[in-house]
Formats: sequence, C-alpha cells, structure tokens
Amino acid sequence: MSVLALATTDELEACWAGLGAPPSYRVLRRPEVGLVMVSGRAGGTGTRFNLGEMTATRCTVQLDNGPPGHAWIGGRDRRQAELAAVFDALLQDPGRTAALAHSVVEPLARAQAERRRAAVTRVASSRVEFFTLVRGED
Repeated sequence: MSVLALATTDELEACWAGLGAPPSYRVLRRPEVGLVMVSGRAGGTGTRFNLGEMTATRCTVQLDNGPPGHAWIGGRDRRQAELAAVFDALLQDPGRTAALAHSVVEPLARAQAERRRAAVTRVASSRVEFFTLVRGED
C-alpha cells in the first residue's frame, strides 16, 4: 500500500491505462480530504511528540464481486486516492496479485527508489558535519 500511496497520479493513471479493460467497481467511501496528526520521536527513537498536521485523502472502493480496497494518501488528490484504492482491491484478488505486483508495484517501487536516490545525491553536496570539541579543565 505504501508504494501505491507514494505513487504520483500520472504514474497510477499510466498503470490504469495499462490494464486494458479496466475492472468495474463502486465507491463505498468517496475520496475525502482531511487532516491527520503527524508525530515524531526525539532522536528517532526517543519520546514521541506531535510534529503537526498534514493533509490526507482517503477512499474505499469495492470491485464488482470482489474485495474492498482502501487508500490513504498524503495530499488532496482525490483521483490518486481512488486509483490507489482500486489497485489495493485488485491486489487482493489471488488471480491478479502476481501479475499486478510485476506490472504495477515493482515499477512504481523502482521509480520511487530512483527519486529517493536523486534527492539524496542532490542534497549530499550541502551536507554539514557538526562535531563538538571537549575541553578539559587542567
């Protein structure tokens, strides 16, 4: 689900178009935009604290004669949430799971990994190392 939630709308639309005959589904919970609280941990492992709120969109769909699919995405893109929910439902169908994992999930995961690598490379040149000198009292 995280791969679908982090995919762009254009990427999901391209995967949707690649399905050929799109499956029919009905919307159980239309895409709704709201806020969720984001929490963090001091030092990554310490005490939790509320960092702030972020916009999120959720959606639930059901394939005809199939399982429901759910999606929560960051942001306000209703179409992205709906497509992610449909792909979630499709991935729950044992007959489609392997094919969709190969044709949808893996390419999206590779694209996301490449974006992360590019971002790390871009900011690496501005990395600053901080250190503390300890003074001894002699």
